[in-house]
Amino acid sequence: VQLQASGGGLVQAGGSLRLSCAVSGQAFSSLGIGWFRQTPAKEREFVAAISGGGTRRYYGDSLKGRATISRDNAKNTVYLQMNSLKPEDTAVYYCAADVDGVFTTHEEYEYWGQGTLVTVSS
Repeated sequence: VQLQASGGGLVQAGGSLRLSCAVSGQAFSSLGIGWFRQTPAKEREFVAAISGGGTRRYYGDSLKGRATISRDNAKNTVYLQMNSLKPEDTAVYYCAADVDGVFTTHEEYEYWGQGTLVTVSS
């Protein structure tokens, strides 16, 4: 399974970004997908996750109420829409996948993308 995260960049506080995670190499609808973020000062932090069929969605406390995770199984892509961004949201955002289900802890995920940097300026 290969994952390619994209959509990061520089945005002002209060702005929005939509991250994408393109997946190949496995029946996409069988994969649970999670988004995590990491800074040099913190451990990898759970952001959001979605089940293979898209019926179950989970959000971490950090972006709860400001993020929406969705997936397009026809395009083999998962999206993370982030709104009202704050400087503390600055991090490298990673998407991850697993065939065994959808999880909120990074240790459960077998496959990882390379990350995309989100920088929020004040």
